[in-house]
Formats: sequence, C-alpha cells, structure tokens
Amino acid sequence: MATLAAFPDDWQTALVLVAHPDDPEYGMAAAVHRWTKEGRRVVYALATSGEAGIEGMPPERCGPVREGEQRASAAVVGVAEVEFWGFPDSEVCNTAELRAAVAETISRIAPHVVLATYGGPEWAPGYPNQRDHMEFAAAVREAYDGLGDLQPRWLFENGPQATHAVAVGDADIDAAVRSLAEHREYLSVLDPNTPVGKQAHDQVAMTTPSRADFGGHRAVGFEVVRTRDA
Repeated sequence: MATLAAFPDDWQTALVLVAHPDDPEYGMAAAVHRWTKEGRRVVYALATSGEAGIEGMPPERCGPVREGEQRASAAVVGVAEVEFWGFPDSEVCNTAELRAAVAETISRIAPHVVLATYGGPEWAPGYPNQRDHMEFAAAVREAYDGLGDLQPRWLFENGPQATHAVAVGDADIDAAVRSLAEHREYLSVLDPNTPVGKQAHDQVAMTTPSRADFGGHRAVGFEVVRTRDA
C-alpha cells in the first residue's frame, strides 16, 4: 500500500461535484462528516437527479425519490446545501453546457477545495467506470482549467489511485454507513438479496481501510488532479 500525504487542512469550504445521487456516499461521506464536525462548509452539486437509476421505476417518479434520498443522506453527514442541475441521467456528456454549469457553480460557491467523481476507465481490473462518471469528471477538469484566477487551490477525485488521505474515526464511519443507507429505495432494488444496512456497511468498510501511514486509523483516499500555488 503506497504511502499517502495528509489531506490539506488549511481550507474552509469544499464543493463536491458528482454525476448522480449516491455518488458522494460511495467513498467520500466519512471524510465529509469529519470536516463538517470541524465546522467546515461542504456543498453538494449533482449533474443529474438519478432518474434512470432504479429499475422498474419511471423517471418522473424516480428523480424526486432519489433527490429526497440524497438530501436525507447529505443531512446525516452535516451537509445542508445540495443542488441538482437537471442534466439527463445516463446521458451525461462533456458538453459546453455542462462545463458552464461546473464553472458557474465553482465561481458562485468559491470553494477552496473541489472534490469530484473519479474519471478513469476502471476502478480496478475488471471493474469498469460508468460513462457518466468519466464524462462528468472530464467536464470538471476542463471547466477548472478554464477558470484562470478563479481556480480553487485544489481539485481532487475520489478514485483508486489516491495521493492523499484523511483519517476518520468511529463516529465518521457510523455516519457514513447511515448516510449511504438513506438511499433505501435505490439500494433495495440494486441488490434485493442483501439488506440495505449491510450493503452500506460493506461499501464503507471497503473505502475506509486502516492505514499504517495514518497510525493504523481508517482513512478516506483522494487523488489530487489539479493544484495551484496559494
């Protein structure tokens, strides 16, 4: 396991940019809970409402359900600001319109740190990434590059090639599990044979391993993809 740097600590506002409801909970929620406990501001912005994400549920019903689950999930880890941009689920493309939405949101929120969905082709050998994630991550990177003097100091992705990590405690782990479990309708259809609570526990356990370079504490990893001088 590669040695990771400590996640930056000299910031106050973070903006989480993702494609779908539940994306923040698949890897970031324990870190988000730690940060909000410390009094930091974290904002979630989602390209879609996930309206194509629950098999057998029509989009006009699914979108509001998933938005509600995401708001409840965010509240568990101390996030009160959640916005949805209304791009079509499963059809996210790196367009000028999407890049403009990313740029406008970064400019309006003025975060010190941006945390985005992983954009690489595979999470691990044989585990391909979703097209929406890859297109969205590319749009975030290009929009960031075009911001000039308005660029936040850091842009991270929550992916498998971590460069930095933030240690999390038992309360953060518990909150992350409860946060993911708020996506009840989504998870109950995704894997009807596994209780939602177990799905959430197993996912959080996988993404918060114990790390010798963090004193044996569990930690959430992030990959820095852009940075600029303070």
